[in-house]
Amino acid sequence: MNEHNKRGSFTGKIGFVLAAAGASVGLGNIWRFPYLAAKYGGGVFLLVYILLAMTFGYTMIIAETVIGRASGKSPVSAFQMYSKNRFMIFGGWLNAIIPILIVPYYSVIGGWVAKYLYAYLTQPLEIIASDTFFTEFITSGFSSEFWFLVFSAFVLIIIFMGVQNGIERVSRIMMPVLVVLAFIIAGYSILLPGAIEGVKYFLIPDFSRFSWMTVVSAMGQMFYSLSIAMGILITFGSYMKKDISIEDSTIQVEIFDTAIAILAGLMIIPAVFSFSGASAGETLKAGPSLMFVTMPKIFAEMAYGRFIGILFFLLVLFAALTSAIALSEAAVSTFADEFGWSRKTGTAFLGIVMILLGTLSCLGYGPLSFITLIGMPFLDFFDFLTLSLIHISEPTRRYAI
Repeated sequence: MNEHNKRGSFTGKIGFVLAAAGASVGLGNIWRFPYLAAKYGGGVFLLVYILLAMTFGYTMIIAETVIGRASGKSPVSAFQMYSKNRFMIFGGWLNAIIPILIVPYYSVIGGWVAKYLYAYLTQPLEIIASDTFFTEFITSGFSSEFWFLVFSAFVLIIIFMGVQNGIERVSRIMMPVLVVLAFIIAGYSILLPGAIEGVKYFLIPDFSRFSWMTVVSAMGQMFYSLSIAMGILITFGSYMKKDISIEDSTIQVEIFDTAIAILAGLMIIPAVFSFSGASAGETLKAGPSLMFVTMPKIFAEMAYGRFIGILFFLLVLFAALTSAIALSEAAVSTFADEFGWSRKTGTAFLGIVMILLGTLSCLGYGPLSFITLIGMPFLDFFDFLTLSLIHISEPTRRYAI
């Protein structure tokens, strides 16, 4: 085997757990989980999510990790090992394509997070909290593109460095720091005046708020949060040494991911209850603007708001980076297995794809806003497309396990 195509591996269990947890802990945990929980029942949503994650979700992440370690390959070759059925091969390619489509627009949002962290370090809080700050930034064209390229460059450098020297080393630093930051911010949020009502809403199930949309939304969030059907766990499983317990490792990954999601809820929901009062429910349903518009307004009213804002966006940046790194590695691993490309060539090709598709997503809110795909800006369309592909690809698992 050529040295540049030699398959990497994690040094041990802790390397796999931190890298896989980093893949799972991303923007979906920090902003998507809290707003879905608020929208679909609070504590009852949390209960349903935990039940689904510990049953169906646990089964799926074990299955994907087993497929990866048994085959020693990324999704396409891994699926082909189990069957030559065209449906299986199609499923493998879907798992390979999904990360390639996600990482460009995900990196655009990562660039937004990096911009906000920089803003909290350099600009007055009232400017960041203004109604126009976010809109002016994402529609600016140049500024949005610049921060997207900064974020993408960091991700690609880590991928180029390899499994142990890049992914594992970064995960060993970022994940512990992320946990510490999450505890600090959640603790501060819980102690705010009036925040206890948000804690009760989020943690105590009220079954009168239950609906079937609670189950559907929790299931969708579980797939998104645990990185199921994205090829990541198969790829990381292929880097896992044979003497490491898959069951122990995957349950630790799932506990880690779920704990961060709960901490994210405790960071955001009590703070919104504290500062929004009776309108907290509507405020929490704001979706992506919750992180980029609502939270800056809350930080501007807090004591030590700048410090908390810096910690918050540093945490979100770490979460975005670890997930983007995992998505990128899944893509580069596929290039190596299917086309025999070196890590350098695969990383360079992915960089080109990221710049092309990411630029469309960046400019889709600004200079290219006059172009829409089925009525959506580019970023929204790519998000819709990849979520649709995830739902299509998931049934192929039953043929592989």
